[in-house]
Amino acid sequence: MLVYQDLLTGDELLSDSGKWIVLGALDVNIGANPSAEVGGEDESVHDQAVKVIDIVDTYRLQEQPSFDKKTFIAYVKKYIELLIPNLDAEQEKAFKKGIEGATNFLVSKLVDLQFFAGEEMHDEGILVFCYYKEGATNPTFWYFAHGLKEIRC
Repeated sequence: MLVYQDLLTGDELLSDSGKWIVLGALDVNIGANPSAEVGGEDESVHDQAVKVIDIVDTYRLQEQPSFDKKTFIAYVKKYIELLIPNLDAEQEKAFKKGIEGATNFLVSKLVDLQFFAGEEMHDEGILVFCYYKEGATNPTFWYFAHGLKEIRC
């Protein structure tokens, strides 16, 4: 399995597998027959099942407030300044080549995006962008690839 960390903060952000999972709603059979009990009342615990995205749950991603265009552009500029010193020349060239297009694409989807930070919510860390394509029931997550470090587990 591959795990990806934020290059700047070390927060684990995702793995090479992901899906929806259900948390809670345990059905425990202790062998009792409620109808045979006095009063016949159901005294069981009523858990609520919660459907979560395993990437968000497993890596304890923290949802962030939405951005307006001006604030988002300011975040990207700051992130670029922090990330570039951590890249080698080839990575820097590729990152600079793609970041403008990626930023424009994200700005065009800004109202539809959810934003997540790593568990520690570092100000200088990468943001994770979550988007539901039209008609999709599963989200798509976008990351700035050059801001990730691959770790084999």
